[in-house]
Amino acid sequence: MNRDELTAYLDGLLEAGRFRDYCPNGLQVEGRAEVRRLVCGVTASQALLDAALAADADAVLAHHGWFWRGEDGRVTGIRRARLKTLLENGINLFAYHLPLDAHPELGNNARLGRLMGWVVDGHFAEQDIGFLGRVEEAGTAEDIANRLALRLGRLPLLIGDARRRVTRIAWCSGGAQGYFEQAIAAGADLYVSGEISEQTVHLARESGVPYIAAGHHATERYGVQALGAHLSTRFGLECRYIELENPV
Repeated sequence: MNRDELTAYLDGLLEAGRFRDYCPNGLQVEGRAEVRRLVCGVTASQALLDAALAADADAVLAHHGWFWRGEDGRVTGIRRARLKTLLENGINLFAYHLPLDAHPELGNNARLGRLMGWVVDGHFAEQDIGFLGRVEEAGTAEDIANRLALRLGRLPLLIGDARRRVTRIAWCSGGAQGYFEQAIAAGADLYVSGEISEQTVHLARESGVPYIAAGHHATERYGVQALGAHLSTRFGLECRYIELENPV
């Protein structure tokens, strides 16, 4: 597939232009013009780039790309090594951050909800990035934490009332702990995200709404996999997801 056609398709599918984000979304580093094989992963780390090179990939598709707001823009050290890997080998880098969190079918939040059996019926927070819904399999906050541990393969951190019955659940993958108060205001019995900070602990205890930190990487593995599978089905591209162990 032509690189520019793929860029236009992805930008349109994920509505990249409508998001105010912390980084540029779309084609971040230009490589060869024809794309047949993609390597997909959560973060465009050196390990993922090396895997793409070993797989003879034409492009890397990641959730966490480069050029973050406020980041040192000098191309030295680690940044130089990463960029050198792509440019010397003609590998494209595509990255979609908030657009891949928010997509209603292929996004991280949609896929996490599907994995856990949470039925979406609303949204909350800035740019409607947070998902709100009901739990198909009723239980307590502790029950949901245990299900997350089973399905994500890591032990989540549950703060607050572990015995609270959960009917309404709010979730937002990655580092969305800042939306906790909005989740409470939206009527959630439990909020699930990836990370947690000191102040979030107090909010969970004082509000009575428990909080689960299920892992940043752990909650953001599923969107890029779904997107890669979609590209494979629609265009016949060879898309391979690479899982790189990350404890966060």
